[in-house]
Amino acid sequence: MNSIQLEIPALDRPDASASSVIDLEVTTNQNFISQITTQNLKIPKDKVRTSLYASTVDAVFATIFSITTSGILLSNFLVELGANAVAFGMLTSIPMLVNLIQPLGAYLSEQTTSRFRYSMWIYGTSRLLWVLLAVGVFMAYGGLIDSHQLVNLTLFIVLATSLLGGLGGASWLSWLAMIVPRRLRGRYFGIRNSVASLTNLICVPFVGVIVSNWCGGTLQGYGIVLAIGILFGFISLACQCFKVDINPQEQNWVAARGTASQEETGNTVTNTAQPVFSALSIFKDSNFLTFLLYFGSWMFAVNLSMPFFNLYMLDTLALDVSWVTLYGSIQAGANLLFMVLWGRLADRFGNRPIIASVGILVAITPLLWLGIGTHNIDLWLWLPLLHILTGGTWAAIDLCNNNLQLGVAPIRNQSSYFAIAAAVAGACGALGTTIGGFVVQNNIFGGLPGLFLLSCVFRLVALIPVVFVNEPRRKSLFEFIQEVRRSISISAVL
Repeated sequence: MNSIQLEIPALDRPDASASSVIDLEVTTNQNFISQITTQNLKIPKDKVRTSLYASTVDAVFATIFSITTSGILLSNFLVELGANAVAFGMLTSIPMLVNLIQPLGAYLSEQTTSRFRYSMWIYGTSRLLWVLLAVGVFMAYGGLIDSHQLVNLTLFIVLATSLLGGLGGASWLSWLAMIVPRRLRGRYFGIRNSVASLTNLICVPFVGVIVSNWCGGTLQGYGIVLAIGILFGFISLACQCFKVDINPQEQNWVAARGTASQEETGNTVTNTAQPVFSALSIFKDSNFLTFLLYFGSWMFAVNLSMPFFNLYMLDTLALDVSWVTLYGSIQAGANLLFMVLWGRLADRFGNRPIIASVGILVAITPLLWLGIGTHNIDLWLWLPLLHILTGGTWAAIDLCNNNLQLGVAPIRNQSSYFAIAAAVAGACGALGTTIGGFVVQNNIFGGLPGLFLLSCVFRLVALIPVVFVNEPRRKSLFEFIQEVRRSISISAVL
């Protein structure tokens, strides 16, 4: 296990004398600020390279684990058990609502001295809990427990593991943010997400065939697939052993001393004791609050209609489920192909301009569903094109939202910022889904077509705050548009 100790000059340690601090030259302070505010804090390049490779391999095995413990396989498992609508509602809402616990997870992680050990405790325990479900599946197959008890066990494990994920999510993202160089974030996360999408694209149909054609029945087939998925889950945790460890205490100390040194360069002598961090100070960061306003309103607007597109195809258009899964594969393929491209563009132009421009296409996408029917041209042309558009544009939004969040959060107590963003997104997303269901059930709003129109309006409004988010060291939206026009002109001439 590689561990990085963040370098803190002797003069900035608690035992340094005040006179020594006063004697520091302004240029020395400026050099020190430049050093301590770098994204990687002197992590050797070879260890950064190893960490990024390990994180990418981790994404492959973690995706396989996620496939077997969520999504269509878990939903189909509950269908086979005869679960009611309440159980499916809980299965959908739990992962979003537990994000409210992320601030607590961020606080707990900041009290530790190792991102790696904290991650092992949280995610190791979480994946061990899924072993209980695998055992429960085979107990049910043997008649030792009934299907109702197995449904309750499944929901309990989903709740417990989601809570653990909420406690660990902010710390994990902060750990990765310290490792990935700022200038390579778009490219790296583009590649990492593409690898995960490719794994998902290949494995979902494969494991689906295994479950549906298992000689012992689908219940036993899911138990076998789940056991294999848990094994891959632990392999993904083993990959984290090769990532550079970060000490949150030293990370926060270095970032705090950077702020103190900035004050000293203005001929103001500050107390050499480590500044005390207050969670309320996050809400004094106007740039971060602007990002929260955008992120929360965007998640609300998106989830207002996102869960109901499949319902529109299955219910309103009465399409066979095979068509729906085919379109889902097309969308996943488009997401995979465009992810690396958007990553390179994000590194060149910044994330905010891409969100603002591509977000308009995402905002008007719900309107494009209104003209879809069941004619051959709709089935073979317009619906595939619509899913290609959705996959390509959402590749940009997902990637750039993540990178923008990493950019606006300061190094000090970074996980607290990530936790609050996740809590806001989870609460707003759950609220959007709930209101969307209410709109669909009341014909006074026009059913699904009315919901799609309403979502389009809310999405366009939600994009307004992102224009005012200050992304460090990036071009303005106007400069981005001018750069794109210049590139198009040059391409046309050539």
